[in-house]
Amino acid sequence: MKYKDYRFSVAPMMDWTDRHCRVFHRHLTRRGLLYTEMLTTGAIIHGDRERLLGFDAVEHPVALQLGGSDPRDLAEAARIGEGFGYDEINLNVGCPSDRVKDGRFGACLMAEPELVARCVEAMKRAVSISVTVKCRIGIDDQDPEMALNALAHAVVAAGCDALIVHARKAWLNGLSPKQNRDIPPLDYDRVYLLKRAMPDVPVIINGGVPSIEEAKAHLAHVDGVMLGRAAYQEPWRLLSVDPDLFGEAAPHATMQDTFEAMIPYIETQLARGTRLHAITRHFVGAFQAVPGARAFRRHLAEQGVKPGAGVDVLRDAIACVGARAPAEAA
Repeated sequence: MKYKDYRFSVAPMMDWTDRHCRVFHRHLTRRGLLYTEMLTTGAIIHGDRERLLGFDAVEHPVALQLGGSDPRDLAEAARIGEGFGYDEINLNVGCPSDRVKDGRFGACLMAEPELVARCVEAMKRAVSISVTVKCRIGIDDQDPEMALNALAHAVVAAGCDALIVHARKAWLNGLSPKQNRDIPPLDYDRVYLLKRAMPDVPVIINGGVPSIEEAKAHLAHVDGVMLGRAAYQEPWRLLSVDPDLFGEAAPHATMQDTFEAMIPYIETQLARGTRLHAITRHFVGAFQAVPGARAFRRHLAEQGVKPGAGVDVLRDAIACVGARAPAEAA
């Protein structure tokens, strides 16, 4: 069954949105769509698939983001991903890192819309779940209107189910990946224009969205909003997603309640040999603006990395924090 509700999602972020992060985020929003980190086709086809692709059933709906440019390899990786139970396959046409560019995938593919279309067509033939594309509005000296429209029309004609657009150019020559997240100016209007030109295609906006309140404003123009760093660095914001965007109760009333609900998952992971820090490293922004937040972070940083650290470390860290929920304190 194809995934259809793109109203809110958390962006795929390298080194951040691993399986433990996604379980944490799922405890904050039942409705948001979650994404894996980008995984290359070569890693999936030839690597340790359970380590790379395994995930907890609680994460649904969850999408697998692929990096690659060979239609046959992408089709094979998509088949493997569907077999693992993912709800969507997403093709990365937006990452600006040198490693990605050298491998001929990511943002450099904005210059090859016909190739991207062939990739989408191959994946669509291979799987029955949704196939989507995440792109930029252009790269380097491209005209954003022409570049985005060319890519969008090519991939939609190939069967792409939705477009996720990071509303910035990527400068592959002259800016680092970090600089590409901030320096190129945001052009939300360009994404709005794309939606008006393609009213029947789900269009999701991404890039620089700082809050759920701003996400609601974007939803007047597009079908969905994807939060990246704001969701990861200040995860308490996700407690507002279900009430504010879907009219449903949040999974938990406070971050304290959220962590208590995660204890069984953490204990199961520790029993499998996972170190506590691999999970709690995703929690550092949980109590932003709440009294005791610094003590919470310090306790996790100092105690969570020790061999044999268990859930008592997390409970002791939570005890450092004031009683208010982050959403109330912000």
